[in-house]
Amino acid sequence: MQLPEPQVKTFSNLVNAIEQGQIKIPQFQRDFVWTMQKSAGLIDSIVKGYPIGTFIFWRTKERLRSVKNIGNQLLPEADQGDFVDYVLDGQQRLTSLFASLRGITLVRENSREDDFSKIFIDLDAEESDQIVITDIEGRDTDGLISVLNLLAGDFTVLASYSSKYHEKLKIYKNRIESYQYSIIQVKDAPVDIATEIFTRINVGGKSLSLFEIMVAKTFDADKSFDLSEKFQELVDALKPLDYETISDATVLQVISLILTKECKRQVILNIRKDEFINTWDKAKDAIERTVEYFKNCYRIPVSQLLPYNALIVPFSYFFFHHPDKLDSHKFWTGVLSY
Repeated sequence: MQLPEPQVKTFSNLVNAIEQGQIKIPQFQRDFVWTMQKSAGLIDSIVKGYPIGTFIFWRTKERLRSVKNIGNQLLPEADQGDFVDYVLDGQQRLTSLFASLRGITLVRENSREDDFSKIFIDLDAEESDQIVITDIEGRDTDGLISVLNLLAGDFTVLASYSSKYHEKLKIYKNRIESYQYSIIQVKDAPVDIATEIFTRINVGGKSLSLFEIMVAKTFDADKSFDLSEKFQELVDALKPLDYETISDATVLQVISLILTKECKRQVILNIRKDEFINTWDKAKDAIERTVEYFKNCYRIPVSQLLPYNALIVPFSYFFFHHPDKLDSHKFWTGVLSY
């Protein structure tokens, strides 16, 4: 990978890149959780010219499974072969910026709607006061303008305000539009390095699991392959057999053993995407055959009664290479020594 490259973007550059689909949130990022009040505080810092931290993007031609477009907006996909900037650090700030400066309504997980067009600038506030606010109940609206109207409103909207506010309107609009956003781009890094960077940045949060990394690495829109969905399909297929508790780590070990005869973490991370995708269907079939054998031959009725999940791995490896073997007890007693 190349050394990280610092850059600076203006408001228009940043928003245009988002709206063109060049900046995306990767699958391993968590949901947007900032409140409107916290987002208003971010805009307040920009209006006052305070630093708001650096965004870290991973620039790559790989196509990962995206949780969503920024701000839940329907944004275009970058052309195949073009670079995409995946957000490694700064998702909360970036989504807050985009939602606030574009007046977007976000629907949260609990179906609550937050209308970011209702973030206002208090034209009567002093520099030492909170200039950007969300609570305007009981306030005189003559001295309030939404951030959206400040940036997107035409001349008649701004001219409708009292002349005593005109200078502040011009100053605040200029500060937002000319603010220099600091960005570091990580280029030419494989997905495991990118996710390692993400994990180290977010040391206070939950580390990414191996499965989360492989979901990101193996996603292929053209082949309609989404490991997260494929694994759920496997779990659903095993539910009638009461074996739905087989872990995602076990499934990764099965595929790794099939392809490399090893199943260590680093080996799994180095599996090529096309090999993984091409092996999936047969590996899934081998796992299902293993489950059927455990139930019918060893009389293990549910997966919770397995001595350990790893038993699935060598049996699935065997079934992958010998899908047509007879199901005789004598034959299978020697499988574990295979």
